[in-house]
Amino acid sequence: MLPAPDPGEPRRVGFAASLAQSEVAWRPGVSGKLRQIPQPLVDANSTDQALVLAENASLLSLSELNPAFTQLQNRLRNFSLQLGLEPAEESRGEEEREETAPGLSQPGPRRHVLLMATTRTGSSFVGEFFNQQGNIFYLFEPLWHIERTVSFEPGGAGAAGSALVYRDVLKQLFLCDLYVLEHFISPLPEDHLTQFMFRRGSSRSLCEDPVCTPFVKKVFEKYHCKNRRCGPLNVTLAAEACLRKEHMALKAVRIRQLEFLQPLAEDPRLDLRIIQLVRDPRAVLASRMVAFAGKYETWKKWLVEGQDRLREEEVQRLRGNCESIRLSAELGLSQPPWLRGRYMLVRYEDVARRPLQKAREMYRFAGIPLTPQVEDWIQKNTQAAQDSSGIYSTQKNSSEQFEKWRFSMPFKLAQVVQAACGPAMRLFGYKLAHDATSLINRSVSLLEEGGTFWVT
Repeated sequence: MLPAPDPGEPRRVGFAASLAQSEVAWRPGVSGKLRQIPQPLVDANSTDQALVLAENASLLSLSELNPAFTQLQNRLRNFSLQLGLEPAEESRGEEEREETAPGLSQPGPRRHVLLMATTRTGSSFVGEFFNQQGNIFYLFEPLWHIERTVSFEPGGAGAAGSALVYRDVLKQLFLCDLYVLEHFISPLPEDHLTQFMFRRGSSRSLCEDPVCTPFVKKVFEKYHCKNRRCGPLNVTLAAEACLRKEHMALKAVRIRQLEFLQPLAEDPRLDLRIIQLVRDPRAVLASRMVAFAGKYETWKKWLVEGQDRLREEEVQRLRGNCESIRLSAELGLSQPPWLRGRYMLVRYEDVARRPLQKAREMYRFAGIPLTPQVEDWIQKNTQAAQDSSGIYSTQKNSSEQFEKWRFSMPFKLAQVVQAACGPAMRLFGYKLAHDATSLINRSVSLLEEGGTFWVT
């Protein structure tokens, strides 16, 4: 149960102060099919399958999707049976897990934090604010496995269907039922051991005792721990470690529609806090064109050949990404009863300029005391030259890095983004560059000051 808001505390909405109630309309009747197939290796952080809004921004209604999703769940269970997995591990409840692992859960309010973002928004960096705290069990992008395994037909219904699958898996993970991931890891784990947990080294909780078992020679682990050598990940030990921690945090770049998370926010077992991280879409595109170069050959060809128009489907994809982020933010800021006190909007640029201040605000919102351990990490990792790990580095001089895109992006590319993402940019306080000179002029700020936090 959330505490009653303090009547003396001001409502803080930043540049969204005049935001009206958003109209998140779902038009029924859009057809779409879900299918599950093994899928070849895709880009490790790809989210370009995200929602591309069709005419009238239509998607299936939740009431129509839930029966379809129930059928999909049954198909997933049947699929796991065919693969020889144990269905009991997937279906047993929270109470049964506590009986089989007595004394693991901690007294007091257990908070669950979802860092909701998209690729190249600085979410790995911000996620470290929670990863570095010893009493938090942190998972880095566990939904990556689901995206690789479950494929959806294109269109609105497919986007909505994927959101339902992600939501169901998220619920199980927040309850420390890490076994649910075994259905989606390839090759399949044996005796709950796997060498293929995505970016295991980005989660301290998966690389510390007792989860870090003795190293085994000649066993290849694709995503190994960074600072110590561990044996294959034992999912049972990880699940027990999750229950021992006081709180849990999870980073996901594959959750696009906030409204699908309502059942999680209303689940009495989860004291859920949602932090939506956004970044200037011009900076996001500039970063993606470097990190995922192969996916942006069309854009690069357009820039080099000097054609007047970019392919419409590319612009539509960009617009759809921005609109899905904007609609979720508007819903969160409008504070429906199920989200009251549970939603926070954060700009990456504000984190980059004032990391310690923003970390304190996020922890205060989550209701978790911030430890000196996290403060020390922030001090050491936000005032240093970027380390050698390249595009996924979390060590940087953050106050200098966040605007580098301005000096490498051609103005005509910035114009395309501004035209496609104008509504989202206005909501989040990103100013338009009106000419090439203002784009590269450091004395011209492209940020509205203030920041958008949460409404109580």
